[in-house]
Amino acid sequence: MSVIVQEIPKIGLVMEEVRVVRWLKSVGDRVAAGEPLLEVETEKSVVEIEAAASGRLTRILMQADSVANVGAEVAWIESADSPEAGSSSPRTADAKAAALTSATPATASTPAVPAALRDADRIRSSPVARKLALERGVDLGNIAGTGPEGRVQLDDVRRAIGAHSPAAEGSPSLSPMRRAVARAMTMSHATIPQFTVTRAVEWTVLQELRGKFAAQLKDAAPRLSVNDFLLQAVARTLIELPALNATFCGDAESADAAIVSMRGAHIGFVVAIDSGLLVPVIHDVERLGLVEIARRRQDCVERSLLGRLKREELDAASFSISNLGADGPDRFTAIINPPQSAILAVGRQRDCVVARDGAVVVRSLSDLTLTVDHRVADGRLASQFIARLVAILEGRDWRLQ
Repeated sequence: MSVIVQEIPKIGLVMEEVRVVRWLKSVGDRVAAGEPLLEVETEKSVVEIEAAASGRLTRILMQADSVANVGAEVAWIESADSPEAGSSSPRTADAKAAALTSATPATASTPAVPAALRDADRIRSSPVARKLALERGVDLGNIAGTGPEGRVQLDDVRRAIGAHSPAAEGSPSLSPMRRAVARAMTMSHATIPQFTVTRAVEWTVLQELRGKFAAQLKDAAPRLSVNDFLLQAVARTLIELPALNATFCGDAESADAAIVSMRGAHIGFVVAIDSGLLVPVIHDVERLGLVEIARRRQDCVERSLLGRLKREELDAASFSISNLGADGPDRFTAIINPPQSAILAVGRQRDCVVARDGAVVVRSLSDLTLTVDHRVADGRLASQFIARLVAILEGRDWRLQ
């Protein structure tokens, strides 16, 4: 028999901590690997955490409403199987953490570690809280923890730092989602070299086809929106021109830096909610007809507004679409959502005077602005991509079912 540690996995690129919402199993219950074990609330949504192993749930370390950091131990599962590589018993895991803490020597360039930090086995604290305390020279022994059994959490350290900062007094705090957006966009701007290309698209044919398809579909079918056509068109373009269907991994100056290609078109679309923005992901869009795309998009939007997106619906996209609708600007530039490689900003549809076949006519147009990670693609590839995308959107070749 072995004891497997159930930890909080990384959910999203910049997530630091979650709140335990509820346990789906009780102590003594049998669980299967991959089975939903508990629900946690992230800065973006409520997601299910799957069991790390099959066996019997022997201990729950964090109850509902507890705040847990990424990598925190939340439960023990007694398994008859051999533990996977990297797994260990809670006692062994604690011993490793203590060994790492005590074995790190102080150097001339490293601040002295307070005694409270060295005695990690005496002062219960999260890894992120210890890291911030070390960086700011805060003694964890002087902080009253608000976590389970007095565990010092990240917010406890932040409050201790803020209590000695006059500028922090009376300042409104960021919501968890706004904080997540701020971290992601700061990371994007600081680490991704971004450039844009813009091209106008005419909606005449697409508007005609929307009316035609609406007449063909049954009442039970979802209403097709422009976003559904955009999702299918972007998916087709990603498959035909796969340079942007990839993510950049590693440090550009490192030998292990690489561009990792996606096997399918996994596309995020920006949803505005009261507390910020969410980017739910529809996977393998290239396999879907417009009706199924519309059904999945509507479902994701509804659950985004309720904060009930699934974990897999927040990850693994390489491309996003931001459409601000009829009330949006004529043209805008969107910032790439890391670690994706591109995002398409769709300006509002508006009537424009244009020349067609030597005549002056009025057509419904929008400006499409493509923001691209220059590490993944260059201007030529980006221009080819947006030209092909416009050709698809202006054409009649669509998959309905």
